[in-house]
This record gives sequence, C-alpha cells and structure tokens, in this order.
Amino acid sequence: MDALIDFGRPFFIQLAVLIDRGHRELPIQADYVGKKVVTSPQDEVTVLFREVDGQDRVIIQEKIP
Repeated sequence: MDALIDFGRPFFIQLAVLIDRGHRELPIQADYVGKKVVTSPQDEVTVLFREVDGQDRVIIQEKIP
C-alpha cells in the first residue's frame, strides 16, 4: 500500500485473491475472492496454473516442521 501511495493518494484500494484461507494477521480483507478454503495455520496452499504447470489445481497440505 505504501508503494501505491507513492504515486498519489488513491480514492480507494481493492484487493483480489485467488484463495482466501483466512488467518488474518493484518486488518485487510479481499474485496474479490476466487475460493474460500478452510485451513489450519500450519497448512500450505499451492496453486498450479495450466499455462505454467500444465494443470489448474489447488493443493492443500500440512506443513511438516
């Protein structure tokens, strides 16, 4: 947001996300959400794109410490 304000004060800022997993650390919420997914804070979300990875897919796996 600081980088946006460097260009001048915007009237508003909107945020779009592909996957919203919750677990907010900052008081910011997406205005546009592709998919809401329930995860634990330890889970890792990986998004694959057909153009890059050959398939469209969302993978949720528990992060192993």
